[in-house]
Amino acid sequence: MRKGILGLVLLLGVTISAQESTENAAKVQTELGVIRGVQEDGVHSFKGIPFAAPPVGEFRWRPPQPVKAWEGELDATEYGANCAQSGWGGEPGTISEGSSEDCLYLNVWKPANAKTGANLPVMVWIHGGGFVGGSGSGAGIAGDEFAKKGVVLITINYRLGRLGHFAFPALSAEHPEEHKGSYAYMDQIAALQWVQKNIAAFGGNPDNVTIFGFSAGGVSVHSLLTISDAKGLFHKAISQSGGGRDGVLTGRPIREENASVFYPVSAETIGINFAKKHGIDGTDADALAKLRALPVEEIVDSGQENDGEGGPRIYSGPILDGKLVRETAESAYNAGRQMQIPLIIGSNSAEIGGSFVNNSKTKEELFSLFGDFKEEAKAAYDPDGIKEFEEVITKFNTDWVWGEPARFTAKSFVKQGEPVFIYHFGFVPEPMRERMKYGAGHGSEVGYVFNNLDARWGNSETTPEDKKVTEIMNAYWVNFAKNGNPNGDRLPNWPVYNEKDGEIMDIQLDGNAVGKEDPRKARLDVIEKAFKLRRQLQSRGI
Repeated sequence: MRKGILGLVLLLGVTISAQESTENAAKVQTELGVIRGVQEDGVHSFKGIPFAAPPVGEFRWRPPQPVKAWEGELDATEYGANCAQSGWGGEPGTISEGSSEDCLYLNVWKPANAKTGANLPVMVWIHGGGFVGGSGSGAGIAGDEFAKKGVVLITINYRLGRLGHFAFPALSAEHPEEHKGSYAYMDQIAALQWVQKNIAAFGGNPDNVTIFGFSAGGVSVHSLLTISDAKGLFHKAISQSGGGRDGVLTGRPIREENASVFYPVSAETIGINFAKKHGIDGTDADALAKLRALPVEEIVDSGQENDGEGGPRIYSGPILDGKLVRETAESAYNAGRQMQIPLIIGSNSAEIGGSFVNNSKTKEELFSLFGDFKEEAKAAYDPDGIKEFEEVITKFNTDWVWGEPARFTAKSFVKQGEPVFIYHFGFVPEPMRERMKYGAGHGSEVGYVFNNLDARWGNSETTPEDKKVTEIMNAYWVNFAKNGNPNGDRLPNWPVYNEKDGEIMDIQLDGNAVGKEDPRKARLDVIEKAFKLRRQLQSRGI
């Protein structure tokens, strides 16, 4: 009898458990069908959701195409493929394991109890990788910690390398009604359009979307802020180590007649040279068909090509096509044509060293590049004349590519009356300080923003200081997504930026977060003067 009662209790327990599992199942009804994900630790995750059709065959180098509805439930328990890319040290003619040309997928994390219409803030992460690598998947950028704090977090893929940015005369001629060139940006916009149509079903608010990204993702944020097709798709932005002036932001024109000082070789010329390398002559539709027939392994490389005249290899990144991308971010910011929304922007203290910006071999050679501002540069970067060259060149690279352009961007948003918050991330955990002796390197802040320190590369030890910094960084980003201001209870005050006070949030070497005048001010001031002089000389054809 007791066994029978026990069996009945166990059976009821299993039944109740099954009912609870069904009631709490990670399922969402979208416009194209039901999506089934995973529930774990109070979070529902949905991975590998297609936001556009596979960009293969005739759709290689075409804008993203609509996804067809599916029957039954879409299994969203595993990540989709990364976008095709060459792996580090990969053999020629191969692509990185787990990558594919069929790659336009996104991933969603939400609080398990978030229902349709919950109107939670939404954040969309745009990954880095120099526009030739990276992905929206992986433990380092999983959105669980954001979801636990009431944010619907999305990560996306976008086409990379020559699949993401490419031009060719026959491409320019076909489908004249379509955008050309920067297919990566078209993918990002398509993902944001998916968010607008579907995120309410996940409990997100389509009217409160924050985009944020690092490196090429931060560059993409600048571009999206200035591309009219993206207007209205997001409402706040965060650019992490994304610069803010010209350069790789959006510079290369499609045709030679629109060439610039920065980009004397057009994207079409680069495309023609690539075709020739594969034995494809001509620039007509037949040549384009042959390019589309090439195996993806022959398309994907480092995204670079020479100029056809024995010159240096040229980065084949974002393209000024005149329709989708009409101007550089710097041009838009100078004219006040960017979206008028709240912004967080910043960079790390020692992004990259070496010859990243120029080939100077000594401090004297570097400071001489400043011309009339040489002595000012010396005073800013090496006032006592005792710093190692590698430290000086690292700080110079960091300021030239990321620090001053971020401040320039902030000033342009302030002029439009928008709240801007600048950060400088200089924290280096104790076990890493010998290796990172000049400061926090490129991408150091990402693990802290996502509160996924266990997934960091190169440092498995988590210190109390690590935990303090990640709690602060993640909280700032969450608060900004919720209300456009990173500040909140028990957080160090992050001052709104203005030119008079010049205050920023400085995440110091020891992990303390302090709102204060930018400690790089003298360096950034002389960099700004050098930029202005450069523009004046260019305008006079010098």
